[in-house]
Order: sequence, then C-alpha cells, then structure tokens
Amino acid sequence: MAIQYWLVKQEPEAYSWSDFVAEKGTSWTGIRNFQARNNLRAMKKGDVVFFYHSVSEKQVVGLATVSREHFPDPTAEEGDWSAVELKPFKPLKTPVSLDQIKADKVLSAMLLVRHTRLSTMPVEAAQAKRLLELAETRL
Repeated sequence: MAIQYWLVKQEPEAYSWSDFVAEKGTSWTGIRNFQARNNLRAMKKGDVVFFYHSVSEKQVVGLATVSREHFPDPTAEEGDWSAVELKPFKPLKTPVSLDQIKADKVLSAMLLVRHTRLSTMPVEAAQAKRLLELAETRL
C-alpha cells in the first residue's frame, strides 16, 4: 500500500515542534472531532505527517511519521475516541506559511484552507510533493 500523507495542527505555545523532537515522539491524543478522529483511524504505520504550528505561527515546520496505528485515546473519559503515536522525522529546511499555501495553485485546495477548524487531515500526494518543494526538503 502506498504511503499516505497527513497534516496535524498544534499551537506551538502548547506543544511545539521542538517539544516533539525533544520527546522523540508522542501519542497524539485529545482529538474530539469525529472527522479528525476518523482521519487518525485511517493513518497507517509509516505514513508521513506534516507538523503545522497553528494560531501564532501558521506554518508547516516539520515532518513526522506514524509509529503506531490508532488505539483508544487514554485521555478520553467517555466516548469512542482514538489516538496514534507519531515520531519526528525531520524539520523542514524552509517552513511553509499558510499565506504561501493559500496563494499556491496546488495547495489552495488543501483542507487546511477549506476546513480551518479541523486539527488532523489528509494531504493529497500532489499537495505533499508541492509542500516539500516549497520547503526545500526531501523525504
């Protein structure tokens, strides 16, 4: 099966790329949106994940991989919620801003632009390729 691409959003003040790298990975918990939960459940081990700093920075800053597929979210006190484990892969050489994404013909159709409240989302292969080009980063 081909590698899929994803994007996760996180406020850098709450949990930044540098926090993630220092911890050498994390369980991606606390998702309480059904569409985002379903996206977590679709992630497969080895998939590539773009790490996006939301709110203050609004830019894609790094690449992660899925190291463990979905499991029950241990932070959920009720409901059927899932988590995955992610590990850092590499920082982007050049972060890609939301303004660049909105202005780019390929990237402007991303869910990041169209569904701004969604915290975990798929990224199409052509969009992933374009993000990597703008970031001057290879997988």
